[in-house]
Parts: sequence; structure tokens; C-alpha cells
Amino acid sequence: MQANDVRVLKSAAIPTALVGVVAVVVALLLAGGKGALGAALGTLLVGVFFSISVVAVSYAARVSPQLMAIAAMGSYLVKVVVIMIVLSSFSDTTLWNTRAFAWAVVVCTLVWTGFEVRAFVKTKMLYVDPDAKVPGKGDS
Repeated sequence: MQANDVRVLKSAAIPTALVGVVAVVVALLLAGGKGALGAALGTLLVGVFFSISVVAVSYAARVSPQLMAIAAMGSYLVKVVVIMIVLSSFSDTTLWNTRAFAWAVVVCTLVWTGFEVRAFVKTKMLYVDPDAKVPGKGDS
């Protein structure tokens, strides 16, 4: 991973983890132990899924810009499909509070996305190569 990617990952993961801790405490107060477990699992799910996406896109960016776009779209599609499978598999579970789980997933996803966008905006990345030679424009 490049330094920019690590900064983006840390910039999104740390606030999400802090919000996840708050979600666990709130769920514990409102729904008891099962609520806390649901919020913790929701936070963990978001952290793992989004971290995997950042790593996949970072790796693909080293190969080519086209592969980076494919990795971003592919990881998004995989996340959607897997989350649908997880939600449908555990829709009737009584092991944890599904409402706390769902709220933690939504809130942590919003926090992660917001801080990831913020990190990308603050990252000073060149969009063009200033030393690139333009075809047909010789040095005169």
C-alpha cells in the first residue's frame, strides 16, 4: 500500500471505530447485551468490508488505472451481495439484536464514507504528470 492509501484507511477507520464504540454503548443501554453484540458485529462488518475494499483498490491502482476502476466497482458489488447474504441468513436470529446491528451498519457506513471522502479531498495528489511529454510538441 502506498502512503496515501494508508492515510485514507486510517482517516476512515479510526472515526468509524470510535463511532462503533458509541453505538455499542448506546445499544447496550437501549437493548442490553444482545443490542451491544449486534452493534459490535455491525461495526466489525463495516470495518472489515471497507478495509478490504481500500486494500483491493490500492493494489489495483499500482497495476493500472483501468484495473483500479474495475476493482472499485467489483469490490462494491461483492460487498452488496455478501451483505445481502449475511442479512438474509441472519434475519431471524435471536443471538443479537438485529435492529442494533442494522443501525450500526448504517451509521458506521456513513461515517466511514464521509471520512474517506474527506481524506481523499485533503490528499494532495497530482491528476496529471507535470513532466509528461506531449506527442507532437517537440522541445524547441
